Amino acid sequence: MSDNSIHALSRRGVLAAALGSALLAVSGTPFTALAASDPVDALARIKAKGEIRIGTEGVFVPYSYHDEKGVLTGYDVELARAVAAKLGVQPVFVESSWDSLLAGVDAGRFDIVVNQVEANEARRQKYDFSVPYMYDHTAILVRKDNDSIKTFEDLKGKRAAESATANSSRIAEAYGARIVGVQDFAQAVELVVSRRADTALNSELSIADFMRKKPDAPVQVVARYEKAEEMCVLIPKASTSLRTAIDQAIEALRADGTLEKLSEQFLGRDFTTK
Repeated sequence: MSDNSIHALSRRGVLAAALGSALLAVSGTPFTALAASDPVDALARIKAKGEIRIGTEGVFVPYSYHDEKGVLTGYDVELARAVAAKLGVQPVFVESSWDSLLAGVDAGRFDIVVNQVEANEARRQKYDFSVPYMYDHTAILVRKDNDSIKTFEDLKGKRAAESATANSSRIAEAYGARIVGVQDFAQAVELVVSRRADTALNSELSIADFMRKKPDAPVQVVARYEKAEEMCVLIPKASTSLRTAIDQAIEALRADGTLEKLSEQFLGRDFTTK
């Protein structure tokens, strides 16, 4: 809470009470529902309610999806359940499209987001983030018979099959590659295999998942980007107590081996360390 907010607290309290009564009379919705996104004492509010609302997609395999019995599961979902248990509250998942997740935090629809959100600098301007619970590196994929690309420096002048909005596309361009536009990674691999592209850059995890499904594909990884993308729990700005509690929960889950176990279960290997 800022100094100005503290100075105006009494007046805001009176106004909030009056506005709450008006909203309840008009819509039947208590004012506290609209104030749920207020980060002040977020942890105390969550503990008092006994539940934490978690934004997630529910259609993002293997992180957040419904299994054959219709049960919501996945690496991020089970991590979120474990974090909630450490906080001593029940997890309540609110499924939403990727484009609506951050807006959902802004509107107070949920308390946190656990959905492979990268803690990049642009997002850190508006939100807080937990310590990383997963790391992913951009890697270079080529045909097995292609020995002209072994490092990122070798990308100069090469054709890289990339989605225009992907972070891997920006990395490829930075090293001088010529971008060949594709819709998704499956199409990118197809271009590499057919030699219509020299390489495809993507997250190491996405490539590993593809290789598990297509073990006979004539492709291989030859290098990975040194800097890792950090996946973190997204938290409303200035929610210090909540962020601290979630950080402690994640580190406890890392120490007792839960993170590694979940990563190996859902992702095929340990992606929880750099």
